[in-house]
Amino acid sequence: QVQLVESGGGLVQAGGSLRLSCAASGRTFSIYAMGWFRQAPGKERHLVAAMSGGGTIIYHTDSVKGRFTISRDNAKNTVYLQMNSLKPEDTAVYYCAADTTVAVIVKGPNYWGQGTQVTVSS
Repeated sequence: QVQLVESGGGLVQAGGSLRLSCAASGRTFSIYAMGWFRQAPGKERHLVAAMSGGGTIIYHTDSVKGRFTISRDNAKNTVYLQMNSLKPEDTAVYYCAADTTVAVIVKGPNYWGQGTQVTVSS
């Protein structure tokens, strides 16, 4: 069992930056692949970025490539999403997720955080 708690969301102007954090507790963090999803109002939740337990597999969806970066610190049981050059269309609730591999993250992870709101004003 893994418990996930996100933080770092908020209101920012277009062009600004935010860093989301997700602290994990429970079983050994380093064995889990981690991902960040987002869900805008009235839209489906979809994957933004993912990283394998050892950090060798990294994925970013096309719409955030060059702007967002996923990273992790296994010593701190924490995964991050650095978001730069934010746009109004990045406004969404961002969710942290965990599961055994990046492939499972893509299909649908079993462990979710509660979400954190990111609002980008124009």
